[in-house]
Amino acid sequence: MQHTASAMHRDRDLLTRLDSAIGDGDHGANMARGFTAVQAGLARSGPVPSAPVAAPDDTDAPGEILLRAGNCLVSVVGGASGPLFGGAFRALGEALGSFPEVDARRFAAGLTAALAKIQQLGAAVPGDKTMIDAYAPAVGAFRAAAESGAAFATAAHAAAEAAEAGMRKTVPLQARKGRAAYLGLRSIGHQDPGATSTAAIFRSLAEASGPLR
Repeated sequence: MQHTASAMHRDRDLLTRLDSAIGDGDHGANMARGFTAVQAGLARSGPVPSAPVAAPDDTDAPGEILLRAGNCLVSVVGGASGPLFGGAFRALGEALGSFPEVDARRFAAGLTAALAKIQQLGAAVPGDKTMIDAYAPAVGAFRAAAESGAAFATAAHAAAEAAEAGMRKTVPLQARKGRAAYLGLRSIGHQDPGATSTAAIFRSLAEASGPLR
C-alpha cells in the first residue's frame, strides 16, 4: 500500500493527462486522494475525513489490511474508480482472510476473486479499453507463475510486466465501456488511464515483493 500510494502521487499528472483525453480528467486526483487516505490510515497518522479505515496493528493479517484499504477507496475515490478499485481490494482481502502469511498460490486465488469482482461491477472484458486490459493479463501471469512453483516475488514481477504490456495494448483500442465509449473512434490512440493505474499497482506489488533472484 505504501508503494502504491507513492506511485499514485508520482503518476498523478500522467493519469490526469490520460483521463483528460478520453474521460473526466479526474482519475489522477482521485487515485492520489484515495491512496493518501489509505496510507494515512496504515501509518496511524490521525483521522482522515470520510475514510473509514482503521489503522492496523502488527498482528493484522494481509487480508485484513487489504479489506480495510478497499473500504477506504470505495469511500474516498470518486467516479467509477472507487467501487472498481476498492471492490477489487476488498475481494482480494476477503479471499485471503485472516491467514497471517500468504503464499503465491493463495494470493493468485485472491487476485482471481478480485478480477471477478471488477468484471461483475464494470461488465467489461479484455479489449474494451478499461482497467481489465491490464488486470486480466496480470492475474493470468501471476497465477501461471504461482502454479509453476515460482516464488512470490517472481510471480509479482511477471504480473507487473503483463499488466504493463496490457496497458500499452489499450492505445490502439476503441473504448467500449465507460465515458470514453462515447468518443467512439476518437478514443483510439489514447492509453487508458484505468489500465495505467492498474499497471502501477501491480508494479508496486512487485517492488514491495523484492528483487528477482
